[in-house]
Amino acid sequence: MSDQFTYIGQGDSLERAAVLMRDQDIGMLPVLEENQVVGTVTDRDIVVRGLADGLDPKTPVSGIMSRGIHSIHADADVDEAAQAMEAAQVRRLVILDRDERCVGVLSSGDIATGTREPKLAGEVLEGVSEPAG
Repeated sequence: MSDQFTYIGQGDSLERAAVLMRDQDIGMLPVLEENQVVGTVTDRDIVVRGLADGLDPKTPVSGIMSRGIHSIHADADVDEAAQAMEAAQVRRLVILDRDERCVGVLSSGDIATGTREPKLAGEVLEGVSEPAG
């Protein structure tokens, strides 16, 4: 898990989100309000829901963010995280403490590079890549 995560506020612009993603070399930002995660915005959201729809780069991320979040608690183990990713078909999870505050982000890449279980990383990639049904 990356506990040195970058986040954004609902009122911050698409442009700011894109700059943060570029500068941090990341593809997803938790959207926080008053220390609570209210959504997420991905690089794909910026392109598909923002630019492709002709939105101004100054548009607040609240206009394109995903409001439901996929998360697990910080005390979950890597197998639980992998199962959660597969079930939700997502490549990233928001990590929450017991007070529901964001403490990090876990990506499928973190599982691939941070564990000694290459089979698990492959299973996650396969699971999140299956067509929804």
